[in-house]
Amino acid sequence: MLTRKQFELLRFIQERLRESGVPPSFDEMKDALDLRSKSGIHRLIMALEERGFIRRLPNRARALEIIKLPEGVGAGGQPTARGRFSPSIVQGGLGKDSGLGKVRPVETASDDIRTTIAIPVMGRIAAGTPISAIQSRSHSVALPADMLGAGEHFALEVRGDSMVDAGILDGDTVVIRKQDSANTGDIIVALIDDEEATLKRLRKRGSSIALEAANPAYETRVLGPDRVKIQGRLVNLMRRY
Repeated sequence: MLTRKQFELLRFIQERLRESGVPPSFDEMKDALDLRSKSGIHRLIMALEERGFIRRLPNRARALEIIKLPEGVGAGGQPTARGRFSPSIVQGGLGKDSGLGKVRPVETASDDIRTTIAIPVMGRIAAGTPISAIQSRSHSVALPADMLGAGEHFALEVRGDSMVDAGILDGDTVVIRKQDSANTGDIIVALIDDEEATLKRLRKRGSSIALEAANPAYETRVLGPDRVKIQGRLVNLMRRY
């Protein structure tokens, strides 16, 4: 049995993962629950972990994995058809710039209810040392349609460690929604000078574009808008254990 605050926090974390693939920071959780200090959030996190609803992944900043939701509650905080919930390997994130290390759970339902979509895997994306631009399709992965939303998607295999503090690790597969624009704070696939593809957090600085890593070992790159093309925005992340 969860308290009201515990349930509100669990739902807020799940909604954030569903929307952006990145778990909220302690400050964001504190503001969302209208608490005065982050110590209150820490106690709620510990309580949810003790009750088996979430798991904190070691040695990762903001690394939260949702294991289950209260019985009868679905991913959006609404009652489910089956009332069952299980963890999945799908996370919110696209390369190494997610802002998490947390895994999005997938609601369990019968095969006749769920529809899957084949997402093409288009090679590798750099989250560290630059690599060549996005390659041609290599294979596909199947994801539930209700985890993707509208639009066209593709996936990339992450190489590098520049986004580890966002929970995106070397070897992860990120799912990207194709779009040529994004908001400040979004984790995007950026194509630099038509030859270098990288996964970074977008920051707009006047007429310039800053590509921000989530690892203090890497510097933020500030480039002119004519040098950067946005290829898509991170919406999910997959990890093998």
